[in-house]
Amino acid sequence: MSTQRKGKAIAMTEEERDAFLQSQPVVRVATVSVSGRPHVSALWFVWDGAALWLNSLTRSQRWTDIVRDPRVGVIVDDGGKDFMSLRGVELQGTAEVVGEVPRTGEPVDALAVPEKLFADKYAAGRPFHYDGRHGWLRITPEKIVSWDFAKMRR
Repeated sequence: MSTQRKGKAIAMTEEERDAFLQSQPVVRVATVSVSGRPHVSALWFVWDGAALWLNSLTRSQRWTDIVRDPRVGVIVDDGGKDFMSLRGVELQGTAEVVGEVPRTGEPVDALAVPEKLFADKYAAGRPFHYDGRHGWLRITPEKIVSWDFAKMRR
C-alpha cells in the first residue's frame, strides 16, 4: 500500500484513522461507470482495520460498476463546523464480492467480522438481517490519505 507523501503534518496516526473510520456512519463511494464517468453514492460501511466493507444493493449502479471494474475511491469525512475541524480519510483500492449474491446468510467465515461490526454499529448488536437484496463488498486499500486540520494548531 502506498503511503501519504504530502500533508504528513495533518495526517492521522493509524490509531486515529482506525478510530475515526469506526466512528463515522457514512462513506461516499466513487466507481467508474461503463461510459468512463464517475458514479458517486453514499452508504453505510464498516472498517475492520485492514479493509472497508460495504453492504450494497446488488441491483444498484454501484454494484454493476464494481463487478465490471473493481477500482474504487472512497471518502469518509465529518465535514467540520469550521476549517480547523475538517477531518477525513480517502482510500483508493480494489473492491471484491465476498459471499453469496445476494446474501442470504449461508455461513461465510470471511463475513463473520464485518457482519458483527455492522450489527454493532447500526443495529445495537442485533443479528444481521438478510433481505435477499444486498451483498458484501470488501475494499482493500492500495492508498490511504487522511487529514485532521486541528493538528495545524499544535
